[in-house]
Amino acid sequence: MSLPAALTRPVLARYYAEGGSPVALAQEVLARIVAYADPALFLHQLPEAALLAQAEALMAAGPEGKPLYGIPFVVKDNIDVAGLPTTAACPGFAYTPSEHATAVARLIEAGALMLGKVNLDQFATGLNGTRSPYGTPRNAVVADRIPGGSSSGSATAVSAGFATFSLGTDTAGSGRVPAMCQNIVGLKSTVGATPSKGMVPACRSIDLISVFALTVEDAAEVLAVMAGPEPSDPYSRPPPPGWSPAPVPRASWRLAVPLEEQLLFDTPDDAALFDAALKRAEALGAVTHRVDIAPLLKVATRLYDGAWVAERTSALREVVTQRPEIMHPVTRSIVEGGLTRLTVDAFDDFHAVAEARVLARAIFAEADLLLVPTAPGVPTLAQLAAEPIAANSRLGTYTNFVNLCDLSGLAVPAGFRGDGVPFGVTLLAPAWEERRLGGLGAALYAAAGLPMGATGVATPPAPPAPGLLPGETALFCVGAHMQGLPLNWQVVEKGGRLLSEARTAPSYRFYDLGGRPGMVRVADGGAAIAGEVWALPTASIGALLAQVPAPLGFGRVTLEDGAIVTGFLCEAAGVEAAPEITAFGGWRAYKQQAA
Repeated sequence: MSLPAALTRPVLARYYAEGGSPVALAQEVLARIVAYADPALFLHQLPEAALLAQAEALMAAGPEGKPLYGIPFVVKDNIDVAGLPTTAACPGFAYTPSEHATAVARLIEAGALMLGKVNLDQFATGLNGTRSPYGTPRNAVVADRIPGGSSSGSATAVSAGFATFSLGTDTAGSGRVPAMCQNIVGLKSTVGATPSKGMVPACRSIDLISVFALTVEDAAEVLAVMAGPEPSDPYSRPPPPGWSPAPVPRASWRLAVPLEEQLLFDTPDDAALFDAALKRAEALGAVTHRVDIAPLLKVATRLYDGAWVAERTSALREVVTQRPEIMHPVTRSIVEGGLTRLTVDAFDDFHAVAEARVLARAIFAEADLLLVPTAPGVPTLAQLAAEPIAANSRLGTYTNFVNLCDLSGLAVPAGFRGDGVPFGVTLLAPAWEERRLGGLGAALYAAAGLPMGATGVATPPAPPAPGLLPGETALFCVGAHMQGLPLNWQVVEKGGRLLSEARTAPSYRFYDLGGRPGMVRVADGGAAIAGEVWALPTASIGALLAQVPAPLGFGRVTLEDGAIVTGFLCEAAGVEAAPEITAFGGWRAYKQQAA
């Protein structure tokens, strides 16, 4: 039974449903790794016998209760896998853990097939992928370009087509820049959503384990398995009630975009690809507006010139003070800088970040998402070698501020320049809004019509919008809260998404209250009234009701199909002097007639 080049989760689910085995898959993946022939990719590949034994154990156990059954993945070598060395790309630092990192343990428990550990920028310090004594993993899409870092090997393994997903880490963009460099998806979740226990820290307070995959849906499924609090991890955070990273599409989005003068690109092609992505977003229902992100860009510079350099030094204090000779020269120069940082200056950094978070909250009070280039472009290996610090800093233009500001992010491919170099965009949202990121991100990626990674296989269509999800309430809207009307923003800003157009049972009368409608349930002489059913987070219902003036309120509304949902109703006393508009059958029809 042959396997396609792109080993996405749905493809492998079909493969196993049709009688394929994890053992055969493991053998196919091993053959692909040999054919790819990159000696700088794996730092510790699982021996063939051990991998096949793992696959045989999976077969014996069966897929029941294993959402990632037989799904191959690799791990960045600053994350612990029991029995394999953890080097963080520094041979002199290496140790062999006796237990898996929490995230790895959860993935293996879910049936995922672990292939081994891959290369990275030493101690996860860098965004380019070239700072490793083990060499530079090859960019699977365009070989003369950097692979992206620090999660270089993690991105290559997915793009090349032998890992369905991989684990990276992200402090300053290491889970996003490599995704752009290699035409794949990079999901940087909320800091603390996935436990970091078993990960060699860079900046421990803002680090996280990230996910690379060929599709947004696969990345979200992996995050769903890994996420959840870990009592022994002091930076682990419990998710809010009802949280899920599963992508949820919407009919409309409020999309913020940086001011024109704040957009930095390496070539005109990169700029054109960003503009094309913006137009696709608008075609998908996004209403865009420009915002000033200068304070975010400014605070980003503090990540490598302030308290967080000292935090990196703290994580490696023994190495940098006792054994600095074991470090890569560029990494050493960066980390040694933390030894001279002053505590008084650190408080300036903390206050600056607090102010930047205020700006971020203001942006997301008016927008669902912020769209930025993932990076200005992808430098060649030669360009990076010529300017190792400056070129690396440029890569972090739109990534360095994200973890500092407690945002979640999703990097998706957005096209290829004329010279074949990939370009990508990143959607940003507040913490715990991965569902929102995936909703537009998956659609934006699918609309671009691109191949996945270096596999040549076309991106699948975006998933259809789901029905009502746990933690949501159906709300029937009949007036200005409907899509495209003046008060729709009140529903959208609270996480509402359109489910369907609908009509009530023929039991209601409709009135014009002076620019807003009132619907009253009656025993006789009623009619069906047209409206829309929206899914709204249950926790937001009260906040929306507080914005609704009397005599309007919420009550139980019976729809044409017999369903009973929460909806806008009016007190009977409130319509006594109002003109009746029931004959129009709905607010849109009435407003069109009035116009």
